[in-house]
Amino acid sequence: MAHQAGAHGRVKRAFFAALALAACPSFADGDGDGSAGVFSFSNDVEGSLVRAIVGLRESGLRQAMGEIDEVLLRNPNFRLGHLIRGDLLMARAGQPVAFGATATSASMAPLQDEARVRLQRYLDAPNIEHLPAPLLQLSPSQPHAILVDTTRSRLFIYANDNGRPKYVTDFYISLGKNGDEKRREGDQKTPIGVYTIVSSKEKLPDFYGTGAYPISYPNEWDKRNGRNGHGIWLHGTPSETYSRPPFATDGCVVLTNDDFNRLARYVDVGRTPVVIGRKITWREPASWENDRKEFLNAFGQWRTDWESRDTDKYLAHYGKEFEPGTKSREAWSAQKRKVNAGKSWIKVGVAQMSLFAYPGAGPMMMVTFEQDYRSNNLSNKTLKRQYWAKEGDRWRIVHESVVS
Repeated sequence: MAHQAGAHGRVKRAFFAALALAACPSFADGDGDGSAGVFSFSNDVEGSLVRAIVGLRESGLRQAMGEIDEVLLRNPNFRLGHLIRGDLLMARAGQPVAFGATATSASMAPLQDEARVRLQRYLDAPNIEHLPAPLLQLSPSQPHAILVDTTRSRLFIYANDNGRPKYVTDFYISLGKNGDEKRREGDQKTPIGVYTIVSSKEKLPDFYGTGAYPISYPNEWDKRNGRNGHGIWLHGTPSETYSRPPFATDGCVVLTNDDFNRLARYVDVGRTPVVIGRKITWREPASWENDRKEFLNAFGQWRTDWESRDTDKYLAHYGKEFEPGTKSREAWSAQKRKVNAGKSWIKVGVAQMSLFAYPGAGPMMMVTFEQDYRSNNLSNKTLKRQYWAKEGDRWRIVHESVVS
């Protein structure tokens, strides 16, 4: 028994490093609908992997070995699983091994990173009763939203619950070799921002796994800030490996093929938003609602001031950084005054609104909506997108465009 306890201690030290086992939550198997009140395993492979490592504390090496053997029986190309099995065998033999000591540290570092982020997901999971700070309102045309946390190497799925996000499930992902915040073509980074899935691709080379969903990078804000590049996709994994390390792509977001196939049920091409951020925060519902209401009050005042035909109040909603396209700021303002002077009344209707706190850009909001503009001499409907930023304590528009 003393020999077995010593082996357990060596394995735990090797696998967990600074991770706190005492913080480990209750685990639930299943497809991750959130109904159990805790995050559940998104698939059987990850469930077995985590149970094998965490279960050393309670069930011992035999149980851990059984879990890993089950994983490898179903997925013989899972490199991390083979590495863990090898270390478990060495520990059972009483050898004082460290994680991945059978190979060079450089070659094992990516697998160590994968083990770390997969475990962290279950040892330090966000509270599903809290709401993700970036997802402040989903439009009725968006049944689901995809939220990517680059720090956690995790992709979360949220359902549209009367405009509010409701947790569904989440998946391990791989990101750009050089991290996030893509700026230029070929920098091998994953972009930070708010995008939309624009198409679905099948029958691709094996490199892309079972399929791909291109996203709308670069968006308007990226282009305004000089970011370029193209071909950022959500896609699967080559057949020779089950999963890729956390930082292993040219900038795409990559899932295992099993998880990519699960993702398909939540994707509506042309509608599903993909929000990618670093160190995503989850807020208590009351705090989340306060953030939402504060901005919606500012947005509502913009509409009211436009309808009032008080052009000075209307223009005050546009910030110092606002650029009106091909015209100068002075020419644009003069045109607004001229147009409003010819109106006897204005009504601005809003529908199909989505609202996201824009990641990585300070206090910024991206709002997209159907605008129904009516006046005594003109009526039209457009899909409009605005970016609002905080100037002092006030929200102001810094970019505005017609989407369609």
